[in-house]
Amino acid sequence: MIDRFSRALGLTLLTSFAALMPACGSGPEVVTGDEDDLTSLTARERTLTFEGYVYVSASASSKVILQAVQRQTRSAFGALRIANVAVSSRELSEVDAKAFKKEPVVVKNPTTGATSDALRVRYRYVDQAIVPKTMSRISALELGLLHGDYQKQSDRILKECTENTAEDREMEDEIWYVYNPALDRCQKAMAAEQKAIDGERKLLADPGKEIVAGERDRLYLPMSAKLEPKAMTQGTVYPEYDRLWSGGVEPGVLAVTLLNGIIGHGEPGKAHPINEDEGYVEMLGEMEEILDARPDLAVVKTDPATDLTTFTISGKTIKGVTFRNFIDWELYGTGFPAGLTAAQKTALRVAAAERLLRRWVTFEEVVSVKIGSKAAKNVTIRIEQYFGADEDEAPYRRALKRGDVFVFNGHSFVGSGPLDPANFKASDFPQSYQIYFVDSCVSFNYYNKDFFAFKSNGDRDLDTITNGMESFSDGSGAAEGRFVAGLLGGKQPGYKKLLEIAGTTGTDYDWGKDAMRVVDGEIANSYSPSKTPIKVSP
Repeated sequence: MIDRFSRALGLTLLTSFAALMPACGSGPEVVTGDEDDLTSLTARERTLTFEGYVYVSASASSKVILQAVQRQTRSAFGALRIANVAVSSRELSEVDAKAFKKEPVVVKNPTTGATSDALRVRYRYVDQAIVPKTMSRISALELGLLHGDYQKQSDRILKECTENTAEDREMEDEIWYVYNPALDRCQKAMAAEQKAIDGERKLLADPGKEIVAGERDRLYLPMSAKLEPKAMTQGTVYPEYDRLWSGGVEPGVLAVTLLNGIIGHGEPGKAHPINEDEGYVEMLGEMEEILDARPDLAVVKTDPATDLTTFTISGKTIKGVTFRNFIDWELYGTGFPAGLTAAQKTALRVAAAERLLRRWVTFEEVVSVKIGSKAAKNVTIRIEQYFGADEDEAPYRRALKRGDVFVFNGHSFVGSGPLDPANFKASDFPQSYQIYFVDSCVSFNYYNKDFFAFKSNGDRDLDTITNGMESFSDGSGAAEGRFVAGLLGGKQPGYKKLLEIAGTTGTDYDWGKDAMRVVDGEIANSYSPSKTPIKVSP
């Protein structure tokens, strides 16, 4: 139906998922042993450390120093991303200012003897990271950081240290995202810069306390990123099924909110028919999987209210339309009323998509649920589906507030969009147990760690599923639908099994090559199906 489409950079930038380990090499190998205890099918957890330094004026304030260091650590984001290393702290901003080492230096011109004072600030960065299984024996990567106010030299960086594609150029204002020190020409530029600095430093009388202007003003700083194995929990970990089926946001209801974003280019209209948007196709694939698994789910409400059962095309009224018709019309080109021309069929497909655009559609089904030794109770499964999420914060707020399970499929907006944790406060979230599945690019960095702080019990009341790398829209909706169906199916699979269920088509596991998808917060979970069996019946 559609090509694989990267959702990393808002509505415009496409990036390559299959970025490989840097060609500049790696450190010595380390044997890590059996690590099938991380809740992921394709990733391994590591402690990431690297060191760097910045130069600031001799009188720089603590705020200016911190900003200079954070500007530099942010530049590691692109280098690590392209090396297939995902980092937990948002844009690598969490540095320990108390551990900064400040060293007064003299900037000297060896030729004229002119001097000025500066301050060198050294730091050590430590973070949680994930790497693909293929890198499980790699203990270090030789990369590089950007130095100083590098944004002012973005044009040079584009030419020397990116592929300089149209997509890279679109990111010039956020050059750190596409910075790739592994490129041959980047390594040559780094080496040439270092050689020039070394040549000037030979002329210094006191190289221990003096530096040359070329060092202060350098653009590139070589860096070795160390990757050390972490101790992780072992055994199967489950969602807190007993809490989900007991009702969290609303008693007697297990609520799932599905937020599907616009993925294609341009505002919906004649030039961009909404039914052709990749996000619309993925939403239908998502609902197809859910309705196949739970055929008794029925539409009970729309918001804003509308009639989804009747359409008029070219003066011809079509009644008795179901959501399944929307799926068949768009995904398979079948199920149309008799007598429609090709043009009328197209008009009907467009009309259906426009009717669904930016509208909540609520499906419900009542089931009987018996938890452990307790008496069976009726529970309403409620699915609230929304297509058309873009930059408006309102749908995101509603979905997070009303869903025991929140699933988002759309753009990451480089972390600065409407799902940015900075846009929320604790009162925007229920304090009951929730699962957030953010299926967008690099969501492990953008939309994971910071959400736990909104819960008074932290990871006791929140599990997240996020992507370490770029992900693709093609097939993502169906995968998310299978995930939801597996979660509601009454068999209580563990998280790894849920990821397998979601990503399996036939006998193959793909799902966009997984994008280093990982579950977080699950270690605090206590549910066990052997101790608390759950029976879900029609």
